[in-house]
Amino acid sequence: MLSDREIEAAKLRTKYSLNEGPHHEHNDCIRIAYEWLDAQIKLKGATKKAYPLKHLIEKWAGRYVSRTDVDVAAELHPEIKGTYPYFNISSKLTKPNIKRLEPIAQAFTQDYKERAKDSPYSREE
Repeated sequence: MLSDREIEAAKLRTKYSLNEGPHHEHNDCIRIAYEWLDAQIKLKGATKKAYPLKHLIEKWAGRYVSRTDVDVAAELHPEIKGTYPYFNISSKLTKPNIKRLEPIAQAFTQDYKERAKDSPYSREE
């Protein structure tokens, strides 16, 4: 799991996708975004299809995640390239295994829910 020290260092070097500056509620939100990104199939180039990634991550993890949390998670991940929402991940999204969230205390602490009929996922991990 990512340490607070690694996350704090990444916050300083991240090129944020929003002009108004970063918003981070908790380092666990970055850990959540990192796990979601980690489960995705990586491509050589950036995807051309934009998804509301932060909202997908929130529904998967049951916790608010800011767009800037996703920016930092992408900065930390050694295989992720590009800028939000055009990362080098497959447009055929993978729903991460829920076990990825077990060590993250802030997961499922808020009322964000995924509806199965609206699922954008092509596969499950």
